Amino acid sequence: MSRWVREVVRLLAARAPRLNRALKKIARSGGGVVLLDGSLIRTRRRTRTENRKNYSGKHRCQGLLVIALTDDKGRLVWVSAVRPGSTSEITACRRDKLSAHLRAASLSAIADLGFVGLDDSGPDADPAVITGYKAARNRPLTRGQKLSSRALAAVRVPVEHGFAHL
Repeated sequence: MSRWVREVVRLLAARAPRLNRALKKIARSGGGVVLLDGSLIRTRRRTRTENRKNYSGKHRCQGLLVIALTDDKGRLVWVSAVRPGSTSEITACRRDKLSAHLRAASLSAIADLGFVGLDDSGPDADPAVITGYKAARNRPLTRGQKLSSRALAAVRVPVEHGFAHL
């Protein structure tokens, strides 16, 4: 049974679009924005030391991290390779050089607060990754920042539906 599963996964992976091709397709179709999110897929717990990298401290369980891009309707455009659960979302995106691919395709991504700091471009450049604002203990959000974060959250709803299909 596991041999069949491995073969099907291998065939699906071969047919999956590469990141740069998927982004170019969105740009050609007239889209200017993609939605970005990450999710932890829970797996069975193993107690061996070599499986510690799959433990997510944030979720307090074993799992694998997946990053996905959807279009503005919530349809999956690209899904990353799985990474260990201990990997943060922003680290996975940096390893995939996501912001460079977005800039090459002249696209922007709307993401949640887990991706704050991913786009480290200069202040004059167009942002490749757009996120909301984070409050700190000594610096509460202003009314404008709260409204901006709510508007971005409302736009990001379809990416959650895309993960539900995944």
